[in-house]
Amino acid sequence: MFSALQDLCDPAIVAIIAALLIGSAGIPGLFLQPGPGQMIAAITTVLAALAGLPATLVLLFAHTTSTFVLAWELPFGPCELAIDPLSAFFLLPIFLVAAAGSLFALGYWPAAEHRSTERGLTFFYGLLASSMAILVMARNGVFFLMVWEIMALSAYFLLVTEHEREDVRRAGIVYLIATHTGSAALYVYFSLLACQTGSFLLPAAGSLSALPTVALVIAMAAFAGFGAKAGIMPLHIWLPSAHANAPSHVSAMMSGVMLKMGLYGIFRTLTFFHNPPLVWGAFLTVAGIVSALLGIAFAIAQRDMKRLLACSSIENIGIITTGLGVAMMGVSSHNAPLAYLGMAGALLHILNHSLFKPLLFLGSGVIIHATGTREMNLMGGLGKVMPRTALLFLVGSIAICGIPPLNGFVSEFLLYLGFFSQLQATSMTYIVLLAPLLALVGGLAVIAFTKLYSSVFLGVQRNKEASHPHEPGVTMLLPMAVFALLCLSIGLAPQLGQRLVSPALAAFMPAVAVTFDSTEYMSILGRLSLLGMLLLLVVLMVSLFWRWRLRHAEVTAATTWVCGYQRATARMEYTATSFSELAVSVFNGIIRQKIERPALTGVFPAAARCTDLPTETVLDRIIVPLFNLAGVSFAFLRRLQHGQMHLYMLYIFVTLFILMLWAH
Repeated sequence: MFSALQDLCDPAIVAIIAALLIGSAGIPGLFLQPGPGQMIAAITTVLAALAGLPATLVLLFAHTTSTFVLAWELPFGPCELAIDPLSAFFLLPIFLVAAAGSLFALGYWPAAEHRSTERGLTFFYGLLASSMAILVMARNGVFFLMVWEIMALSAYFLLVTEHEREDVRRAGIVYLIATHTGSAALYVYFSLLACQTGSFLLPAAGSLSALPTVALVIAMAAFAGFGAKAGIMPLHIWLPSAHANAPSHVSAMMSGVMLKMGLYGIFRTLTFFHNPPLVWGAFLTVAGIVSALLGIAFAIAQRDMKRLLACSSIENIGIITTGLGVAMMGVSSHNAPLAYLGMAGALLHILNHSLFKPLLFLGSGVIIHATGTREMNLMGGLGKVMPRTALLFLVGSIAICGIPPLNGFVSEFLLYLGFFSQLQATSMTYIVLLAPLLALVGGLAVIAFTKLYSSVFLGVQRNKEASHPHEPGVTMLLPMAVFALLCLSIGLAPQLGQRLVSPALAAFMPAVAVTFDSTEYMSILGRLSLLGMLLLLVVLMVSLFWRWRLRHAEVTAATTWVCGYQRATARMEYTATSFSELAVSVFNGIIRQKIERPALTGVFPAAARCTDLPTETVLDRIIVPLFNLAGVSFAFLRRLQHGQMHLYMLYIFVTLFILMLWAH
């Protein structure tokens, strides 16, 4: 009895049980009335996450690996589950975002208003979170693929919740094709690993050489399979439409956590090799910085709020991939500062993105719930009627732009430190060129989120007849407030974020973690903390003074100058599209907008509309034409489909006969 209690107190057992509870949280709702079922799922998920988070923190700082073997009869070797610091690090956002999204759904997608979809949505939401938690524990390749498929299909069913809409169905089809194309690459990846090691168990860290040609093929298959899930360009084709059309708390889960499963696969793969060539790191660096630049360029062009957030996810995944690539270049060249700072920045940005991006997606859900639209050109003035939402959304916007004193600045600051550390180096000084490119990404992010925030919350409402905006309830505001508080905490105490990252970094590159003295950089983070607190204090003092000034000074109201018009109207304001028109024109050769301009004729031309619609360049101009070409090329095969059973039996007979001849 006492031994059983001790086993239950094992943090690894607690984490596994928490993952299983989250996965089964939606089952009661399949048989109960919609309202109680959703409440049971939310309570179960929150309680399981509250148990799983401290257990995961214990495992993260234990610097050991807890391993379990599942009893199965499949002929693929032992089925191991293991939680090392790298797995524990990725478990943190899974538990956190799962709990926040489940609580948010009570107000955003209430069962009373969505009787036909709530049960399936709640069930697959828990299944998605649970599958991701089990995925980072899986150490058998076949079991990994099984859980990977559960994750992929759960995300699909969540995405097509509103399947009556054509754009949702199209997004679901694109997602299915993309995710199973990536899965095909993973079948090649795990097959080659099994051939190399003689087992379906994942190789031990540093046990494989990167010199054989097969190692390059394994790395390419891993990048294709995992990179498609992470949304690295040009493998991102499913991401904008999927995140835009899914329910907002599902979008928060997809962007905040599911994309990281692709990154986890790449991180885990790189741990297998003890001598990665320099070209691997260079390839990841180029892929990352291109994704970051093009992702934020596409984000600026969007007029759909959730598509803008989705494209910015591509940008942030690119920043993480850039940090990983730089770190691998440091490992290959035995450059400890570059390796340490690149990896620390990449891992910390994974954590940071798992905080501010769910905050923004949940905020978009609040806005959609209040206004009934995702179109930024139809919004405006919401800050007056939704002040709490506006404040929390502002925190997320500042954080994602990498502006102090919030967490996004800290992880990007570590990357800048890594780049500039090469100024005094005798080799690889070209790494410094990444600094202005990352700064350009940051500047474009400021444009994108200034456009988003100002067009939604500032000015006057542009479409007053369409909706009656209102502040959400506590179940929707509380998760946003938690994420905002965590963003501020890491921004003001960057040592805390660095401490969370250090065990995973040590597990990924133990040699660098042991030999590199990070004391100097920790002291820099300490000074950064003081500067952040000073900046926050200044902001608070200015805000308090302004409020005091408004209370005690005489306030008069008057209209602003409106260029000679008697009354200002919403049509005189910048829309989201017009605000970013100049910036978008710089990248129009890549974005390829569909632009329609009316022909104005006569002294008093009739009312007309201008349209600037961004396109999915890779999908619409490359992938779709290739599919159309394939359809035309293989159209002759349709002649074989006569619908007559005796002809189909003849086909089978002929095929078997040919196989017999070939075998003979």
